[in-house]
Amino acid sequence: MAVLTLERKPLTFAERTYLPQIFGGLKTTFAHLVRKKQTLEYPEHRPAIPPGYRGVPTLVMDPNGREKCVSCQLCEFVCPPKAIRITPGEISPDAPNSHVEKAPQAFEIDMLRCIYCGLCQEVCPEEAIFLQNQFSMSGYTRAEMVHDKARLYELGGTLPDKHLKWDHKKAAAAHGNAH
Repeated sequence: MAVLTLERKPLTFAERTYLPQIFGGLKTTFAHLVRKKQTLEYPEHRPAIPPGYRGVPTLVMDPNGREKCVSCQLCEFVCPPKAIRITPGEISPDAPNSHVEKAPQAFEIDMLRCIYCGLCQEVCPEEAIFLQNQFSMSGYTRAEMVHDKARLYELGGTLPDKHLKWDHKKAAAAHGNAH
C-alpha cells in the first residue's frame, strides 16, 4: 500500500499577518452598516406569524357560550411535560348542560412547562383546546404563568362550532326522554 504525502504550500506574508481575514470581516461589517435596518420596533410592529405556527393553548367555548371541555383528561395524559392539570367535576342534574357527562372543576396549564407541541389540541375529542396565534406570553411571577380555567377561557374566547354537537346531543337526549 502506497502512502501519499502532500506538501503544504508555505503561507505568504499577507496570510501570516491575517490581513485578508481582517479586511474581509471589516467589509462585512461596513456592508451591514449601510444597508436598510431589519430591526422591528416591538410591540408596535410584529413579525408575520408563519403558517402552521403552534401558539398558546387555550380553552374555547361554543357559539352559545357553553364550555366544550368534558374533563376527559386526554390532554393531561398526552402532555409530554405534564403542564396540564385537570380536576374533574360533576354537573348538577338541573343544569342546562346536564346531558354532558362532566365538566372541569379546575383546569390549569403551566405555560412555563408547556413546550407548544400541539398534542393537546390534536387529542381533544370535543375541540375544546385551541392553539392561539400568540407568541408573546410574559409575566412577572411564576404564578402569573399558570393559567387557570377563567384565564384560559379569556384567552380562547368563542370559536364557531362546525358540528353543533351539543345541540345534537341535547336533541337526542330530549328525543330519548320523549319515548
